[in-house]
Amino acid sequence: MKEKDLRRYSRVVVDGVEHAPGRAMLRAVGFSEDDFSRPQVGIASTWSMVTPCNMHIDALARQAAAGTDSAGGKAVIFNTITVSDGISMGTPGMRYSLVSREVIADSIEAVAGAQGFDGLVTIGGCDKNMPGCVMAMARLNRPSIFVYGGTIKPGEKRRDIVSVFEAVGAFAGGKISQSELDEVERTAIPGPGSCGGMYTANTMASAIEALGMSLANSSAQEAVSQGKIDDCQRAGKAVVNLLKNNIRPSDILTTKAFENAITVVIALGGSTNAVLHLIAIAYETGVKLGLDDFSRIGARVPVLADVKPSGRFLMSELIAIGGIQPLMKRLLDRGLLHGECMTVTGRTVAENLAAVQDYPDGQEIVRSFDDPVKAESHIVILHGNLAPDGAVAKISGKEGLRFQGTARIFHAEEDALQAILTGQIRAGDVIVIRYEGPKGGPGMREMLSPTAAIVGKGLGKDVALITDGRFSGGSHGFVVGHVSPEAAVGGPIALLEDGDEITIDAKTRQISVNLSQDELARRRRNWVRPTSDVTRGLLAKYRSEVLSASLGAVTVAPDWDT
Repeated sequence: MKEKDLRRYSRVVVDGVEHAPGRAMLRAVGFSEDDFSRPQVGIASTWSMVTPCNMHIDALARQAAAGTDSAGGKAVIFNTITVSDGISMGTPGMRYSLVSREVIADSIEAVAGAQGFDGLVTIGGCDKNMPGCVMAMARLNRPSIFVYGGTIKPGEKRRDIVSVFEAVGAFAGGKISQSELDEVERTAIPGPGSCGGMYTANTMASAIEALGMSLANSSAQEAVSQGKIDDCQRAGKAVVNLLKNNIRPSDILTTKAFENAITVVIALGGSTNAVLHLIAIAYETGVKLGLDDFSRIGARVPVLADVKPSGRFLMSELIAIGGIQPLMKRLLDRGLLHGECMTVTGRTVAENLAAVQDYPDGQEIVRSFDDPVKAESHIVILHGNLAPDGAVAKISGKEGLRFQGTARIFHAEEDALQAILTGQIRAGDVIVIRYEGPKGGPGMREMLSPTAAIVGKGLGKDVALITDGRFSGGSHGFVVGHVSPEAAVGGPIALLEDGDEITIDAKTRQISVNLSQDELARRRRNWVRPTSDVTRGLLAKYRSEVLSASLGAVTVAPDWDT
């Protein structure tokens, strides 16, 4: 195929006398005469100095651009936003976190669509910009590759950001001193890269690789490494190959590809946020994916990786033994992956994994199928009279499989956190944090501050927490989120009162409150939706458009028939 034939979209922007003004503007940003005959590839960078997760991505974008140019394309770098979950956690600003996923997807779509890019390379490093990037690529359906910005190196004493959150709880519980807390704060984050455990960033990077939308081991490289530089250069070259072969996201993001991604997330013990994000990405592709798919796949896939937050090891330590490729090879050989799925390499999953070697003997990070961390998924989808549309639990098994206790009701994360830190929470309590859902927040904040405080105070096995909000990938303990319908639309969680008896059972997959239907109906008649301080702007628009967490908190109603 001739190079000019690859300009499926950019030719509309640059060809012909009528587009001389556009060419004039492009000359000003560095286009040469030859560049107009090359396919244009947008390099979407999520660089920002608001967070260490993304502070290095400008340099990675330049590497990807160099790879594209060397392969015969013309790279054009542009930026989109990011917000920091770790910095905004526990504050009203965290309401913008999930909202930013939609802003990122919309902005990449807008730039690529307006500029007529023929292909895309997107580079993300923080939780929400990764699914946002892939959602945009799926919408545009132009040859595209995702590049992960990479994980952070461990801090001193193998610390990471969750170490700091849990140290806050330990300090409140009198277990460490102020100077010890200060030392953790100063040493946990040594430089660029995403949070170091199998939290949401590393989970989503792994899921995207399993989907086939990034190159092999893109999810398993440190942010500051030669491997990550090489990954970016290879991605820039590979997108030109995708253009030549006209391989698009719709050729890759199939139902089986999503099943592969769910399988890998479970085997890694990954974040519950993967449920939200994979459903949202699937919506953009027209693939129907729901909570029941996580239960179906989870029943046959064990947790194999002993990684943080509930396990022992960091992402850098998994990288050192080979990353996720050997794990995927094990899953494929076990018949748990669809090997025929196409990937951005232009080859299938099975072809990509054919020469992959197993992990070295003696490593303890990835267990065998005969000795799993957990025999089935840690992501447990619950239903019951508290969550008719479903809820998502993260249960490693270490905290037990069943919890029964009495409700302690809070209408905001901050109130619950203060109750935990000041010793008002006792063994047997079920902390209920409501009006934090997609509409209620609005924005569905993560509850890392209270869950980390619970663990830090030594209550991880003694209390449970349920919420219509969600959890950071760093959360662990007996926690249940995404309770749907949420409180803001009158879901049953809105009707709970202090002292109600709540049962969470991972074996029966039930979450229930010991109340009759008549009592729930009586409370519903008396329920009044609380007023919100959000009356205008982005959050108000989001609240008006966002759907249930059980539908991925997407902002357009799914219509699977069109």
